[in-house]
Amino acid sequence: MEQYEPDRLTPARAAAMRRSFRGGRAALTRRSLLRASAGGALAAGGLGALSACGIPAASKTQGGQSADDHSAQEKVVNFSNWPEYIDVDDKTNRHPTLDAFARQTGIHVKYTEDVNDNDEFFGKVQPQLAAGQDTGRDLIVVTDWLAARMIRLGYVQKLDPSHLPHAFANLSDQFRAPDWDPGRAYSYPWQGVSTVVAYNKKALDGIEVKSVSDLLDNPRLKGRVGFLTEMRDSIGMTMLDMGMNPGKFTDDDFDKVVARLQKAVDKGQIRRFTGNDYTSDLTKGDFAACVAWGGDVVQLQADNPDVGYVIPDAGYMTSTDNMLIPNKARHKTNAERLIDFFYQPEQAAALAAYVNYVSPVAGVRPYLAKIDEAAADNPLIVPDKAMQAKSHAFRALTQREETAYQQKFSKLTGA
Repeated sequence: MEQYEPDRLTPARAAAMRRSFRGGRAALTRRSLLRASAGGALAAGGLGALSACGIPAASKTQGGQSADDHSAQEKVVNFSNWPEYIDVDDKTNRHPTLDAFARQTGIHVKYTEDVNDNDEFFGKVQPQLAAGQDTGRDLIVVTDWLAARMIRLGYVQKLDPSHLPHAFANLSDQFRAPDWDPGRAYSYPWQGVSTVVAYNKKALDGIEVKSVSDLLDNPRLKGRVGFLTEMRDSIGMTMLDMGMNPGKFTDDDFDKVVARLQKAVDKGQIRRFTGNDYTSDLTKGDFAACVAWGGDVVQLQADNPDVGYVIPDAGYMTSTDNMLIPNKARHKTNAERLIDFFYQPEQAAALAAYVNYVSPVAGVRPYLAKIDEAAADNPLIVPDKAMQAKSHAFRALTQREETAYQQKFSKLTGA
């Protein structure tokens, strides 16, 4: 078992605290918003609902559609990302890494924080992509399950490895071979996300929590346990606890996990399934322990020293937010150069120190240590080999599985 608890206010946590005061992150974090949205639309109607709105069913990848590349003539790249997901200079409100990229390359980044929800963003760009039109974006960041769908639909372009020497060399082994994009032909991770068991030490009052089984079975925690409304995290963590592999499972396996969680719901062990509000429940102590996202835990610790986490011996779930180049992007080469820039360890360190999620860049630790040694030692930001070995990714789902599993999970959570 690995545990991490704060003992001082490091620069990374100080930055997190400033963001919390400015944007209310202690109660409503970026990852919580992202993950809550991931389950919401699908829970309401599944992929069939999306198809009914004009979004075609996923099909075999046909390959991305390129456009005339104006990168040489137009020194710009249009980059769409999530709010609060890049380094910010609090004095100038500029992004130091993007300024460094401009100095190195002469390429200006038009940075837009317009990805507020995976499904909402997909609905915004899908009509243009389906029509073979330019979305006005050269680089986007979306979560792995949506990245997989866009690749299947042929909505994104294959990357040119000759433009990605740092990315190819420095991508962490943990993220090299997702089943939805083998060899990272179409995508590179922006940041990784660890799903862990978090706790409020004061609320536990001496109760030891080491595993998902403790959450589901310890009667002293009855009514004070939280799970997530994101299917892949709650189901995946429970699968691991039951000795299953989230990267390879059957319909029967899925049903067994749902049944186990249903039993905990029926007996009142699980207080509720939450999206963006679990952070508030945890900090207040309404949840003594819960399934949580590692980046949130790092940020919550800045405000509450009672918050800690456990990596279960059975393992933990890992997911990614990913950079992709949409079809017909006007500045593909410039976008690839920006992807590669963030795989230079010094730039990856600057990003990780601010956003507090898992850096996908191998070799980032000594650079991060120069900024914040405690952050470099935090396995929620830089997983060591032992922690990486415990990580598991949820396998890609077919359209049939996505619809069926979300319906079952929605019934479980009462959505």
